[in-house]
Amino acid sequence: MSVANRISTMTIAFDNTYARLPARFYARIAPTRVREPRIVKVNYPLAELLGLDPALLCSPEGVQILAGNAVPEGAASIALAYAGHQFGGFVHQLGDGRAILLGEVVGADGGRRDIQLKGSGRTPFSRGGDGRAALGPVLREYIVSEAMAALGVPTTRALAAATTGEPVVREELLPGAVLTRVAASHLRVGTFEFFAARDDREALAILTSYALARHFPREASGDPEYQNDALRLLECVVDAQASLVARWLGVGFVHGVMNTDNTSISGETIDYGPCAFLDEYDPKKKFSSIDHGGRYAFGNQPRIALWNLARFAETLLPLMADDTEQAARLATARLDRFSVRFDAAYARVMRAKLGLALEDDNDAVLVADLLERLASNHVDYAVFFRALCTAAEDVSADEGLASLFEQPGAFHTWAEVWRRRLLKEELTPQARASAMRRVNPAFIPRNHRIEQAIVAAVDGNFEPFETLVNVLARPYDDQPNFAYLADPPLPDERVCATFCGT
Repeated sequence: MSVANRISTMTIAFDNTYARLPARFYARIAPTRVREPRIVKVNYPLAELLGLDPALLCSPEGVQILAGNAVPEGAASIALAYAGHQFGGFVHQLGDGRAILLGEVVGADGGRRDIQLKGSGRTPFSRGGDGRAALGPVLREYIVSEAMAALGVPTTRALAAATTGEPVVREELLPGAVLTRVAASHLRVGTFEFFAARDDREALAILTSYALARHFPREASGDPEYQNDALRLLECVVDAQASLVARWLGVGFVHGVMNTDNTSISGETIDYGPCAFLDEYDPKKKFSSIDHGGRYAFGNQPRIALWNLARFAETLLPLMADDTEQAARLATARLDRFSVRFDAAYARVMRAKLGLALEDDNDAVLVADLLERLASNHVDYAVFFRALCTAAEDVSADEGLASLFEQPGAFHTWAEVWRRRLLKEELTPQARASAMRRVNPAFIPRNHRIEQAIVAAVDGNFEPFETLVNVLARPYDDQPNFAYLADPPLPDERVCATFCGT
């Protein structure tokens, strides 16, 4: 550990299981000191969940830790090794090039979580990068990850954001910052790829057992005669990713860079680089400035998730069976579960959005027909579904909904079928509308509002950031004083490209 980083007297009850794995799983490294750290935001509720004192995190001692100038006693202070497929091409070694895992804590709810500093300086995995983060991407990840948590989507969380008092060089000089990120773990598909690429079967076996015990403990104690650890883990990750991507589609989220190193074993959304939310519905919509072919477009996300899972399965083949063909058959059978699990999860998500409690064989057709009409009429995704909640209890609201369509008849034709479908349900209109408002958010992290908050913050004004974070903490509540944050962008406010920040 670098002598430049002093040991802090602040007590954090770390229990660092990953740091007790073999040394080739990570590199021990201290964060790089920064010149003049200042707190931008501390997430008080999350701090309390982790068993940390928010007031201490905001203290001068806490600021030094959150910026990387001081390391708490008992911290792991490691950068994790991993590889990954990036836009389909395999990179033999990636790893935490600008992030350091401080350690693991067991929270008030009994959950084990990583606490990581992102933007904390160079590591052995930096590959020539500066290891730093600019303020804009840090605020983007804070805003979107906390909004996703409030929306009920599995995600990493943001514990704090701090500025460094030092510039970082991108296309221009930008203020530097550090994000304190919290995750169920930072295990990725790319972590397994790292060891598979090196034919390190021992490491793969250790990692498989570790991942099962940490994320899927019930399955880890399953009947050994039924299946081995590798098969159990693959099944669990397939199910977790199918559920996750279905939830993404439900809220209109576009991850933007679904590389295997950004695919979490725990089933959390991780790495909010060039991410964005749909305004008008378009399955081909992409935002990432580097996704030239639309590989990670909105509607492609289920297909890419399965592709990533296939790469994961390949890493586990040596642990599934000694015979290669038998291992491939076993893996394929588990991968085949993805489409079934995703379709079921997505159907649940969309039925809830439409106010349907019961299953019907024609629901998939009803949903597909609606989405096609939304796309061809360039209808705002979030606005439509929130307004549909009102129409569920008041048919007079149909005219307002129809006005969202370039061809109003497109809505009326679909609504006739929808209302006939509602007659099969036993819910009262009021109960249905109430249930729909719990799954159709009034507020999402609108791309233009995020950009406005970032621009203001770079100029020293953090008020728009604070307002956005506070409103998005209650996305399903009507908040009349902030109704403007639910509005789609004006033509000159539209965000057409997002950037990863590196």
